[in-house]
Amino acid sequence: MSTRFTGLSIESARRALAAQLKAAQLDEPGLDARILLGAAVGLDLTGLIAQATRLLTGAEASRLAQHAQRRIAGEPVARILGVREFWGLPFRLSEATLVPRPDTETVVELALEIFRERTTPHPPRIADIGTGSGAILLALLHEIPGAFGVGTDLSLTALKTAKGNAASLGLTDRSAFVACSYAAALRGPFDLIVSNPPYIPSGEIPTLSIEVREHDPHLALDGGNDGYDSYRALIPQAAERLASGGALIVEAGQGQARDIEALMTAAGLTVDRPPRADLAGIPRAVSARKMPP
Repeated sequence: MSTRFTGLSIESARRALAAQLKAAQLDEPGLDARILLGAAVGLDLTGLIAQATRLLTGAEASRLAQHAQRRIAGEPVARILGVREFWGLPFRLSEATLVPRPDTETVVELALEIFRERTTPHPPRIADIGTGSGAILLALLHEIPGAFGVGTDLSLTALKTAKGNAASLGLTDRSAFVACSYAAALRGPFDLIVSNPPYIPSGEIPTLSIEVREHDPHLALDGGNDGYDSYRALIPQAAERLASGGALIVEAGQGQARDIEALMTAAGLTVDRPPRADLAGIPRAVSARKMPP
């Protein structure tokens, strides 16, 4: 595999890889080529520019060829590198975690908006249901000094990944991780409960892009026949564990926001604001409060 890039300069290798990725009809061949090349040679963008004429070593050419082969086969760049940035923070991934996506930052944005409206002086307690890599929970803890958070997940591998990310971000002392179904092992009360649950209808999973259907864990994707199984389980549990005045914020799939709001209302919560849309204009973060008696 290394022969494709052996003897090339850094800039020539970047161009060659971008051409291969474009020929494979990948969406962002230039960006992917730069990121994969940087990882193969251990340089950031500035370093790639400064050393553009340097020839690749044999080991670098081999690593880059391996990266290229995996990307052309449909593996996401984040999976190849084992890390993805979310909310400006680096998160390690594992086979049991989703790749955090920009759409999910909408949940963090809405949670912070609701937190800033609080009038209670104590640091908030936060629960993240189905935490995966810990991205939502740890982003919130990073933004809210003094907050304490608990992440739950069915997967022990995912929880190990989340704990590692908490350690890397210096948040071990303010976080805990528990293996359970949704919020079953939690007692509460929590001021904020957040979740990006599985919401893809089972029959749609084979139609997803190869990056998702072949590389994201199906346990974190499959929302049952209609896509709402997780919401039907999660929302009543969350409602029981919210503090008075506390809020539940969940990520929604396209076209799901109104039905999720109905489930929240049925669980005794009050929908007091419209969903927060993502950059594509899709209602992505849906919230409701537990109003004081």
